[in-house]
Amino acid sequence: MNQEGVAVENTPPSKKELKAAHKVWFKKQLFKQKELVLISIPFVLYILVFNYFPLTGWAMAFQDYSPAKGFFDQKWVGFANFMQLFSDETFPKVIRNTFFMSLINLVLGFVFSILFALLLNEVKNKTVKKVLQTVSYLPYFLSWIIVTGIVLDVLSPQTGVINQVLMTFHLINKPINFLADPKYFWWIVGFSNVWKNTGWGSIIYLSSMASINSELYEAADIDGANKLQKMWHVTLPGIKPTIFILLLINIGNLLNAGFEVQYLLGNGLVSGVSQTIDIFVLKYGISLNNYSLATAAGIFNGLISVTLIYLANKAARAAGEESLF
Repeated sequence: MNQEGVAVENTPPSKKELKAAHKVWFKKQLFKQKELVLISIPFVLYILVFNYFPLTGWAMAFQDYSPAKGFFDQKWVGFANFMQLFSDETFPKVIRNTFFMSLINLVLGFVFSILFALLLNEVKNKTVKKVLQTVSYLPYFLSWIIVTGIVLDVLSPQTGVINQVLMTFHLINKPINFLADPKYFWWIVGFSNVWKNTGWGSIIYLSSMASINSELYEAADIDGANKLQKMWHVTLPGIKPTIFILLLINIGNLLNAGFEVQYLLGNGLVSGVSQTIDIFVLKYGISLNNYSLATAAGIFNGLISVTLIYLANKAARAAGEESLF
């Protein structure tokens, strides 16, 4: 009521007033955090220059691109390159190879990293634990050139330790040329990734395990739980949010099986199962100078990755689990 005792309506602020108030609030917050804003400028510029500006090259997918011509002198062909891409008889095989190798890498990587972290978490001797961690991390810092060289030596039909062990135990009659048989190739790539990345991949899980309340383990001890039961009922539920976040991130990479290991281990005998989208892009973009078709393949890969992340994130939110956004 006003001074005369007359009721006055409290009218809600207009959109214009809300917008003006939001601007004032934003300026105040920006001024309060000016140091953080200044520090973040170089990183924002880095992302714009090296992550977003190169996306202008996607225009090549809609052109009959020729390096000899300027950007505005190119012939625009619409979706002709995409039509050529999907009419290529090798491209469906390339997608199949990429998807299944990525799936094998994803499953094996998650299983072995989590299992290794669980086992390492049970090691109470700090010295032994540090030694095991250091040894398991080392392969991650080796280049794929070295790793594939080790794989070639281990799987060699003449001197490879795998063939020698199998022959010693009379499991095979003659040495197997693993890298010449297509049925072994995907699994060789998968276990090569496991050997190289398991130790490094376990770091995040170990950090997550360290944040679990120790009282939960004490309560489990009082209830008579053994180590396996504590892993299942205390440790795994404690790191479940971390598992879901990493799973969502990796689902977006289902069409990024890698390039180095397939390129270095591949040969003419297994080319039907070793060629990935990245190798396809290299072949057409560099070897055959068909930059437009290679760019179209890269765009397809990127769009599928974004779609997979979105769908996986939506499914996680619908299930009430951790999500990225």
